[in-house]
Amino acid sequence: MATGAERFAAATADLGLRPVRMPDSTHTAAAAAAAVGCEVGAIVKSLVFVALDGDERTPLLALVAGDRRADLDLLAEAVGLPVEKADAKLVKAATGYSIGGVPPIGHPSPVRTIVDDSLLRFDEVWAAAGDAQSVFPADPERLVEWAGGRVARIATPG
Repeated sequence: MATGAERFAAATADLGLRPVRMPDSTHTAAAAAAAVGCEVGAIVKSLVFVALDGDERTPLLALVAGDRRADLDLLAEAVGLPVEKADAKLVKAATGYSIGGVPPIGHPSPVRTIVDDSLLRFDEVWAAAGDAQSVFPADPERLVEWAGGRVARIATPG
C-alpha cells in the first residue's frame, strides 16, 4: 500500500509540485516553519470540519495560515451552515489522509474548501504533502485555484 506522501505525489503529478521530505516532523505549524525556514504564517494548516445541514454532515476543508486560528463562527458564516470540528475518522474518510499530513489538494474526491484570506499576504506558502514529514511550496493564489477553494475571512490571529 502506498504511503500518504506517495499517494499525494501521484494525485498531484500533473501540477509540477516539488514535495520535500523533512528529516523531522512538520506536524505542527511551528515545526513546519522551523523545518522549511519560513514565517509560521506561511504554513498552511489543512483543517477538516463538518457543515451541518439537518441530518446531513458534509466535510469542509479550511485552509488557514499557521499564525491564525480557525474561527467556527466565521467559518459557519462563510458557508451559511453550522460547523463543528471533524474527528480523526472523518478526516481520514474525507481526505484520504491522517491528521498532521492532510494536504490542501490531492484528495480522492473533491472536498468543499474555504481558504482564509490571510494566506494571500504571502508570495509562497508551504503545505502538508501527505504525511507529517512531507511539505510542498506553492503560490497561494494557485493553491486556491488547485483546491477549487473560495477565499473568505475564517480565522483570527492567534
